This record gives sequence, C-alpha cells and structure tokens, in this order.
Amino acid sequence: MTTDPKSKAALALHRFGFGPVRDQIAAIADDPRGAVLADLERPVAGRVVAANLPSSPEASRQFFEFRAERQAAQKLAERAKKAAGATAMAAAETDDAQTAETAPPSNGNQQPTLPAQLVQNEAKVRFDAAIGADIGFVERLVWFWSNHFCVSISSILSMAGAYEREAIRPHALGRFADLLAAVESHPAMLYYLDNTESMGADSVAGINRDKGLNENLAREILELHTLGVRSGYTQADVTSFANVITGWTFIGTGVPNHGGEFVFVRRLHEPGEQVVLGTRYPDTGIEQGRAVLADIAHHPATAQHIAQKLARHFVADEPPPALVAKLDKTFRDSDGDLKEVAKTLVMADESWTPQRTKLKPPSAWIVGVVRLTGSQWLVGRLMAAQASLGEPLWRPPAPNGFPDTQATWIDGIPHRLDVANDFASRLPITIEPLALLDDGLGPLASAETRTTIARAESRAQAVMLLTMAPEFLRR
Repeated sequence: MTTDPKSKAALALHRFGFGPVRDQIAAIADDPRGAVLADLERPVAGRVVAANLPSSPEASRQFFEFRAERQAAQKLAERAKKAAGATAMAAAETDDAQTAETAPPSNGNQQPTLPAQLVQNEAKVRFDAAIGADIGFVERLVWFWSNHFCVSISSILSMAGAYEREAIRPHALGRFADLLAAVESHPAMLYYLDNTESMGADSVAGINRDKGLNENLAREILELHTLGVRSGYTQADVTSFANVITGWTFIGTGVPNHGGEFVFVRRLHEPGEQVVLGTRYPDTGIEQGRAVLADIAHHPATAQHIAQKLARHFVADEPPPALVAKLDKTFRDSDGDLKEVAKTLVMADESWTPQRTKLKPPSAWIVGVVRLTGSQWLVGRLMAAQASLGEPLWRPPAPNGFPDTQATWIDGIPHRLDVANDFASRLPITIEPLALLDDGLGPLASAETRTTIARAESRAQAVMLLTMAPEFLRR
C-alpha cells in the first residue's frame, strides 16, 4: 500500500470515484480513506433531485399516448394523401419510428421526440450527479448496482432511467434483500426479462389461453443477480421459481391513471406449493415469491457472488482473495447491509494496492474527463460519445450487463481519441495543461507523461494527451 499521502489521495479519487477535480488531491491528502468513507454518510447519499421527472408508470403512459397519437397522425396523413392522389409526400411525412424513439440526437439544437426526451432527462440527472459529485463513491456504487441489475431501453425505453432512480438509488446503501425485492418487482425488470409473458400452466389464464411458463426472469435472478453460476441450483429450481413468480406483472400502459404500475394477477399464478433450493414454499400468492427472494438474498452463495463482483469492479479483474473473503464475511454478518459492505471495501488494505490495473470503462472515463476539464457538455453529446465507445447508456448487450474487465474495453482505447479531441476543443480559456495534470493525476503522473504534455503543440493537444495517458485511463 502506498504511503505518500498525495499518491494515496489520487489513488482514492480514481479507484473509488470518478477522478479528481481542482485541488482535490491536496484537499483529502490528510485522510483519503476517511474522505471516501464520508461519502457514504452524506444525507440522502445516492439520491437525486428529480421532482420534474415522471415515475415509471407515468413515463410508460406518456409513451403509450405518444405512440397512439403518432399512429393516428400517420393514418390521417395517409387518408389525406389518398384523397388528394398525392404520393410524393410519403417520404417527407413519415419517418423511421424506431430511430426517432430510441436514438437521442447528438445535435443539441435538434428537438428530440418525447420518448428520446424521457431518456435524455433521466440521463442528465445521472450525469449531473456523477460530474458534480465530491468523491463519487456512492455514485459509483449506484452505477455498479444498475449494471448488476440491468434493464435496457431497447426493450423498455420509457422506464429504464426511472427504474434506476426508483429501484436502485433508494437501496444502494441499504440491505441487499430490499434492493433485490425492489428490482425484481419493478415493471421495467418484469418486462425486460419477459415475466409479463409468463403464466402457470395450471393457472386459470394458462388453461384458458393454452400458454405457460417463461423462465427468463427466474433463471437470471439465480444465475446473475444472486447465487451465480455453478452455485448448486438446478433446472428444477429454475422451473419452480419461475412458477412462484407467475402473476408478477404490471397494468397495461394504456390504462389511464394506473397503467404501468406493478400488480399481482392471481389468475396468472401457478397454484400450489413449490420447492426451490430444497425449501418448500406454500402458495401464498405474491408472498410466495417474496419469501423465495428473501431466502436467496441471504444464501451464502449470494454473499460470495456479490463480494467477488464488487472486488473485481473496484480493485482488479482478478481481485485479491483476501478482499473477497472480507466482503463475503461482512455481507453475511451484517445481514446484507450494503453500506457496511462498502465500508469494508474501503477499509481493507487490499483495496489500496498501488498497482492500478483496472481499465476505466467509457462511461467512467468520459465523466472523469468532464469533471477534470470543466468542458461544456450537453446530455445528447455525452450519450452519443458513450455509445460510440461501445457502452450506450442503459442499453447493455445482455442481461448480465456490460462486462467489467479489461479485455472488453482495451481494443476500443484508440477510439477514445476522437472523444478526447472533442472535449479538448471545448475547454474553458483558463485551462493550463500542466496545472490540470497536477489536478488530475498529481504524483501518479509518470515523468514520461509530464514530458509528453509539456511538449504538446497546443493547449488542446496537451489536454487530449492527458486524458489519454495510461495513468488517467486506469483506476
């Protein structure tokens, strides 16, 4: 573990946060560990001010109305064209709905559609919280859990951002059992992993509609969200658990006032007792599912799985086994208290190894660049930059989220040059590159990096080289 106070402070800001801002390395040098721990104790840590943002149900209803009005307008336009015998207007009066609804424009002057605006408004709150954070440790935890329990705007555009606010943020420093219950019953997750299509084969709806079980949500809860692979559960456990959570769905978004809200529908629920991981669960309706979730939240394999992922995310692709063991023990001893687990992460000496081998993913790197440079930014531009680097916001490639290892991101490093150049071209005129180097890296900067930046041909080039330096790319 490094003993130089400023080196340890710079390490703390990169490893546990989003990187330093002006004079911050010196400001926390007396007690870097204490500064990181203090981030956990801030009032309403992890929450965001979002009074103007709709809830998930409200957003889903707005999206439904937008699509309905759009469809009606297109039909009226088609009728008018037929009546007038005009066909040349077709290309001008229709457009690609999928593109318009899911791709926020990178041009800040272009007015986005309502669905794109829903996403951008949520994204702006997220970026504001990260860019404006003091240390950023709690925000990093929010991002970790959001990726662990990921959903995708490709499947549920209207709810993805609100899902993070509603299910992740309130519980990121709470108990894992409460976080698990919140995410698995959220309409965004139920839709993303197809539980809205699931019904018991012997349920009233299953019999009447000749339909049956969808096991996606049950399988991903066991494999990705809790126990992890090769933890001892069987296919029979997956099937039984899928039967347990039949009936977990939400009210249709076209229903006024309550569309998009979670609801348990008894007629979809598979009747009878189910056995999951050797435990028998009587048919108590929605409580049957809650009981299974509570038990797997406390399973030893869940503690091990979460400990391994947290250590890998913050410290190393192959984390120290001693660190994983400490996190595992705290998780079990504290009844899954995630704040206590986070404290253990910070207090462990293994977390402070001076070897900085973790490669920052595009999202964290972009936020670090903006924080350090004070570059002007627009939410659409940040989202476009993140997408161009292979990590589109709230659009993971699969239910296991974006990978968290160097192998995933290393080949994309050259592509960050364009983004770095773009940010460097928007610098405040007061920026002085060598001062920025001291603010952003301090003693972590190698002699080679200092020489390279000092010899840059322009201020913009110097800042670009700083943000692309190996010491800035890693945490």
